[in-house]
Amino acid sequence: MKNRGFFFFVAMVGAAMLLFALLGSFYAVDETEQVILTQFGKPVGQPITDPGLHFKVPFIQTVNRLEKRFLEYDGPPVAIPTRDKTYIHVDTFARWRIQDPTTYFVRLRDERSAQSRLEDIIGSETRNAVARHDLIEIVRTEKGRKPRVDEKLQAGPVGLGSIGTLPPIQFGRSKIEDDIEAAAMAKMAEFGIELLDVRVKRVNYNPDVLDRIFQRMISERNQIAQLFRSEGQGEAARIAGQKERDLNEIESTAYRQVQQIRGEADAKASEIYAAAYTQTAQAAEFYAFIKSMETYRKILAKDSTLVLSTDSDLFELLKRAGGRPEAPTPPAPAVR
Repeated sequence: MKNRGFFFFVAMVGAAMLLFALLGSFYAVDETEQVILTQFGKPVGQPITDPGLHFKVPFIQTVNRLEKRFLEYDGPPVAIPTRDKTYIHVDTFARWRIQDPTTYFVRLRDERSAQSRLEDIIGSETRNAVARHDLIEIVRTEKGRKPRVDEKLQAGPVGLGSIGTLPPIQFGRSKIEDDIEAAAMAKMAEFGIELLDVRVKRVNYNPDVLDRIFQRMISERNQIAQLFRSEGQGEAARIAGQKERDLNEIESTAYRQVQQIRGEADAKASEIYAAAYTQTAQAAEFYAFIKSMETYRKILAKDSTLVLSTDSDLFELLKRAGGRPEAPTPPAPAVR
């Protein structure tokens, strides 16, 4: 009985070990991953990239799973001086994938090491590329893209023609990004990594020089504002001068028309007077008397004193008003 129990126990243990070995001999590969089998820490066989159920030597071989999809890299901002000695912070990002799983596993082992290597290589190539170019090359996207230029600033006073005008560029940021990608791709291939794309996410000025840059921008904007104010004041003065000329012209034309109408009216009145007061001698004398009275009304006030000669027309009329002999009747005025 004891032997039968012992054999039963051994059989159960053997069956359990066999079942465990069978379970450890199979593994599943997902469509988003690839597998490297290692035996005593060293890769064996080819990388397994086909999804499904696969076989391995139990207890000896280990399954190491690697990502098959595209992976991202988002590096920290790097302080870099440009060729024109302007310090900027350049923030880059990239996309990559594992091209050679065996090389990747032997050289890097995991994604954390790969991210560290990407940061070293992409950061180094970014520094080299930025240091070879001026700031405008990093800011402008493409050399063929023409910025909008205010023609008024181009035609402005001396010193304002360069405001708002960007210097010409030879490469542009897109070309610099391609250079960074090409240089880093060759180095990352040694680690079994295919670098798919590298782009500059953000470019910022160094905080130490931001105040100076802002002050310079404010100064340039103030110069442009002053230019516009000067042009506005000049235009206002021109409009005001034109208004004064128009007003003077209108007043002159109106005055000429008034004088013309008044002259025509005086001529017509004189013609009517002449026609009325030259019909008879008495009418002409009465007309002369009326005009003399109008003259007296204009020149004589309440306390006026006149000194007249004896042959004065005014004196002659005064003598007639005092009862003295009448003077000869003056000739009638000619009709105009």
